[in-house]
Amino acid sequence: MPLGISKRAAAFDSSGIRKVFDLAATLKDPINLAIGQPDFAMPPGAQEAAKAAIDAGKNGYTPTQGIAPLRDRLQEQVRRELGQPDRKLCVTSGSSGALVLALMSLIDPGDEVILFEPAFLMYRPLVEFLGGRCVVVDTSPSFEIDVDAVAAALTPACRVILLNTPANPSGVVASAETVRDLARLAEQRGVTLVSDELYRSYCYDAPFASPAQYSDAVVVIDGFSKSHAMTGWRVGWVHGPAAIVDACTTLQQYTFVCAPHVGQWAALAAIDCSMDVPLAECKAKRDRLMAGLRDHYSFVQPGGAFYLYPKAPGGSGRSFAARAVEEEQLLIVPGTVFGRADTHFRIAYTVDEAMLDRGIRALQRLAAREPSPS
Repeated sequence: MPLGISKRAAAFDSSGIRKVFDLAATLKDPINLAIGQPDFAMPPGAQEAAKAAIDAGKNGYTPTQGIAPLRDRLQEQVRRELGQPDRKLCVTSGSSGALVLALMSLIDPGDEVILFEPAFLMYRPLVEFLGGRCVVVDTSPSFEIDVDAVAAALTPACRVILLNTPANPSGVVASAETVRDLARLAEQRGVTLVSDELYRSYCYDAPFASPAQYSDAVVVIDGFSKSHAMTGWRVGWVHGPAAIVDACTTLQQYTFVCAPHVGQWAALAAIDCSMDVPLAECKAKRDRLMAGLRDHYSFVQPGGAFYLYPKAPGGSGRSFAARAVEEEQLLIVPGTVFGRADTHFRIAYTVDEAMLDRGIRALQRLAAREPSPS
């Protein structure tokens, strides 16, 4: 262990996604299908609001819970959608900040958190950083959640069920029946259901359903990063029962302080910007990718988000991702980044059409060249 580095910090490695970032910088003209961020522009109205905020000198601290105009708009929107007048909201430093604050507010060392793997890469390290213990419910091969399996995994030590729908990396959207049953199960067993809904605007085949529609005890994580191409502005929010959101707000005072000031004014303007065109273009890219790979790879059709999660030819996602870089300068993410199983790999299809077509052709060639089993 390096001198002066805590055991807690030394236990963590750079994320698999960050390693792909670093690798991309060393390659000449790579085909980068690894980075999960929108390829469309932040809405012009939000850009203009950000410029106006800078010119108006809105560069200092804000109230911990967020500027009042943004908080009020979001809270009005949430209460109108859910019909829960007592639900509170706090603007956070990105949805990742919201997740950190929510889990800090809910779990103590030794507490259990149920995760659905494959899962967003941040979940397991964050729970373990806080001293919690991850209880994994494997969702393969369909990547749909079996509520009976969740019930069987619950113990008296469990404090949180962490749901992500639409899911990263699989793109699977949980059905209204599933989220309803999860919400009711959590409420019955005295467990907090935390619903990460960052990709909720990316639902292509069926309407989005939040478990908060079925229980006012659900804590919801959301943000502007994916929906409005504002990943660098770091504006998210958490809403839920007053006691939990109040705890998040207090903890934010001692950690992130507040979400970026200019970003909050940009987010306020973004609420009124239509994103129908870029979202329709994203759906078209999903369909284009599936059509190009259907005869070459096995995958579950993703109903949302902007990822495809195929099975790796040869069986190992890690080996296949290494081959992709070596043979095609193609950057994808092995499934081991998202869980213990080394069977799949993730494609992020939010790239321009030329890049997407290059990626499809490269993936077709890789499948054709897959060595036969010995």
